[in-house]
Amino acid sequence: MKKRIAFVLATWFGCGRVPIAPGTVGTFGALPLYFLVREGGTAAVLATAAVLTAVGVWAAGVVAESTETKDPQIVVIDEVAGVMIALAAARSTLGIVLAVGLFRLFDVTKPFPARRAERLPGGWGIILDDIAAGVYAAAVVAVVP
Repeated sequence: MKKRIAFVLATWFGCGRVPIAPGTVGTFGALPLYFLVREGGTAAVLATAAVLTAVGVWAAGVVAESTETKDPQIVVIDEVAGVMIALAAARSTLGIVLAVGLFRLFDVTKPFPARRAERLPGGWGIILDDIAAGVYAAAVVAVVP
């Protein structure tokens, strides 16, 4: 049962099982949760990102161990947590669009030192590079009106 819950959460309710661009699908899969929690303000969005990060480290670690893969493509809870950080800085529709786009750009390109995070063991290595991408995107989005 624990492994099944880990797979459901790590794949963000199946978004990660989409055969084409699962990371992008997972990123867009975060939007309903964002629109739900943003009414609570930036603190609520960041708290959600923190919970997703903690749960994601566990779930991603379980999936990586179960699939014997260092960073399974089906794991997208890392994208969900990372884009939530980027979205926390959005103050407008343009900000939301930029947060999502810049998060994906930074997630794919992994500017220094994000790529180094992938060296960490288990779920930490899967999650933290996306957290860095979210922080990078948030830093840019924060200056957008």
